[in-house]
Amino acid sequence: MMQKKPKILVLILNILVFQLGYGVNNPHGKQNADVIIYGGTSAAIATAVQLARMDKSVLIVCPEEHIGGLSASGLGFTDLGNKKVIGGISKEFYQEVYKHYQNEEVWKWQPKDEYGNVGQGTTAIDDQLQTMWTFEPHVAEQIFEKFVKENHIKILRNKWLDRENGVKIKDGKIVSITMLDGQTYTGKIFIDATYEGDLMAAAGIGYHVGREANSKYNEQWNGVQKEVFHHGHNFGDRKISPYVIAGDSTSGVLPRISTEDPGEQGEGDHRVQAYNYRLCATNAEGNVVPFRKPESYDPWQYELLARVFESGWRGMFGGGKIPNNKRDVNNAGPFSSDNIGMNYDYPEASYERRKEILEEHKNYHQGMLYFWRTDERVPADIRKKINSWGLAKDEFGDNDHWPYQIYVREARRMIGEFVMTENEIMGRNKVDQPIGMGSYTMDSHNVQRYITKEGYVQNEGDLGVEPEQPYQIHLSSILPKREECSNLIVPVAVSSSHIAFGSIRMEPVFMILGQSAGTLAGLALETDNDIHGVPYKELSMELIKNGQILEYNVE
Repeated sequence: MMQKKPKILVLILNILVFQLGYGVNNPHGKQNADVIIYGGTSAAIATAVQLARMDKSVLIVCPEEHIGGLSASGLGFTDLGNKKVIGGISKEFYQEVYKHYQNEEVWKWQPKDEYGNVGQGTTAIDDQLQTMWTFEPHVAEQIFEKFVKENHIKILRNKWLDRENGVKIKDGKIVSITMLDGQTYTGKIFIDATYEGDLMAAAGIGYHVGREANSKYNEQWNGVQKEVFHHGHNFGDRKISPYVIAGDSTSGVLPRISTEDPGEQGEGDHRVQAYNYRLCATNAEGNVVPFRKPESYDPWQYELLARVFESGWRGMFGGGKIPNNKRDVNNAGPFSSDNIGMNYDYPEASYERRKEILEEHKNYHQGMLYFWRTDERVPADIRKKINSWGLAKDEFGDNDHWPYQIYVREARRMIGEFVMTENEIMGRNKVDQPIGMGSYTMDSHNVQRYITKEGYVQNEGDLGVEPEQPYQIHLSSILPKREECSNLIVPVAVSSSHIAFGSIRMEPVFMILGQSAGTLAGLALETDNDIHGVPYKELSMELIKNGQILEYNVE
């Protein structure tokens, strides 16, 4: 291995690079770094931190103004699985959360000793590991910004990749990427840390959108799954008519119900699991911003919800409790915040079209909350309860208290050197080059809402299949095929099937994969290898040295 530069020398070089190459007075010139990261997700921050610790120059270029992705945008009720396989920088993040909430002064809206210590079926505050797994959005953002500051990481925000002409490739390598504002960034290695896989796609890497057929990878849970009900997010045996006039198929179909054929059991399709916003809601007096009426409010959009209530449904918020009398609000029940079927275009859509989709999702969600608050078809006890809740006044202050980031549960998924499938998740196939571990349920939210042959409404695609043990994630699932590109790493839109991604897509795992991506890039630079040529033994030793967990020992 090449000898590392002394840290003080690297610091001086980085300062000079920033002054000479990253100057604000150079708006249309080229800016250089060893590694260019596109995206501002939690994985992007973990990648950058690892590279900085390896004394590599790194630059984050991202569309976001606020970093951290979903971890800092409402998803504070962490999807955990087995927390013993969360190590490295990912674990450090949750240790920072723990440190923050040890201070009694941060408990402004409830006493610390009144906070329920349960999150996703496990202990939320773990004194033994000194980790905390539930948190407020602004706390997460503060921690990511702290990581950035401590490691002298440069971030250029509000930078949007020119997806049509902005990726320059020569001899199978990305040479530079250019933003819509004309700014160009050159590097030796590039990281796509976006949820959407935009850089990957613009570089011509193969990918998939939607569900593969079960036959593609010899899976059970990937394709169409009609009448499979693993959670309560379906109509079950409720016989609710989808028609404008109940029972009359000639009267038209209610909003937000597809009239398309749902497909044959197990076959693949283009459909993507539903997105929603993970609201930070509260009922703490003095911190409540009432759910407001959107300008485009149309109560007819929620006629199906009214019929759900008439059927006896009494649910309200999903998600779970986070500190300071707040709640990370998630989907719950057959008609909720998941905007089923309205995101199919999103993964490959233009920026303009994505903006329309995001606005539609926001209007839908705000309208549903207002419907709950005001419509007389909503049971009075539900209306009374929800009117005591609202958005948290001390969150997302520059965005009308609405989350910055929609929950992109899946978009593009790379078809790389190795494709993770349910067979690896369930332990049927061995992974011989692990770079981290996952353990959460293979979780897919609903993919479509359709009309059954019997003439009733039903949801499809909501699954939860739990692996028996934590599983290993293959190195080559973050690597494009060598012949497609030899200097791009993809730790978020990873190479996996739809159902396998349902487990991998958890924020703690994205941070794990981000750190592993950074380690791989750093070693490639030190040994003058391309990313596919770094010896796995050397990589695994470096990962373990830095706290990554590559295998699980049953106690």
